[in-house]
Amino acid sequence: MNEVLSAILTPADLQTGSSGPLYVKLRQSLEDAILSGKLAHGQALPAERDLAEFANVSRVTVRKAVDELVRDGLLTRKHGSGTFVNKPVSKMQQPLSRLTSFSEDMARRGYVTRSEWLERGLFHPSPDEMMKLGLKVDMMVARLARLRIANDLPLAIERASLAADILPDPAAVEISLYAELQRLGATPVRAVQRISACNVDGQDAALLAVPVGAAGLSIERVSYLASGRVVEFTRSLYRGDAYDFVAEMTLTDV
Repeated sequence: MNEVLSAILTPADLQTGSSGPLYVKLRQSLEDAILSGKLAHGQALPAERDLAEFANVSRVTVRKAVDELVRDGLLTRKHGSGTFVNKPVSKMQQPLSRLTSFSEDMARRGYVTRSEWLERGLFHPSPDEMMKLGLKVDMMVARLARLRIANDLPLAIERASLAADILPDPAAVEISLYAELQRLGATPVRAVQRISACNVDGQDAALLAVPVGAAGLSIERVSYLASGRVVEFTRSLYRGDAYDFVAEMTLTDV
């Protein structure tokens, strides 16, 4: 813990330097540590008691500094768990008129992406998957669920379902599902997306490193082959503070 504190605070600087309340100086030191990445998104802030002792200030001073950062959205208090860093996210605009994968979209922005697999394999389909994909009772479904991360920030949870005869080996998908579908000759040519606002629940909130109840965007996408067959049924949950989905419309009848 002392290593964390020494990386973000210099107690001598709080007691000297420019005039002003100690809590303002402490707040600025903590804010600088968050914005510079010394305190990472989702990282637990040291306990107020430890901060006060290390910085040689009162707990009242620490509480005032932390309260302001919570008010400004840079810290989040979780009841019974502590206070966590909530680094600001630069919102990304995602056009709704283009059918691309997460990997392709982030690469185009110059982001470094990675995924954490949550589920990958062949399963008996749920009633919803049977209906969306047009499967019979004796058919299997390939499921791919993963946490999508860009520049070390978790952005979305993606849960895709495809008929097993289209994707017989889910383990073959390493980075891009659409790249594997292209290799198999099953590239989707169009899709219908439904977007709705939601609040992120406990398990998903932990994966996305946001408070329980935080605003999210739930997106359901059904993609089609040129033949008209449904190739992909995907349900994604995006952080509400990270994405703006944009649609361009034209007036055709004046």
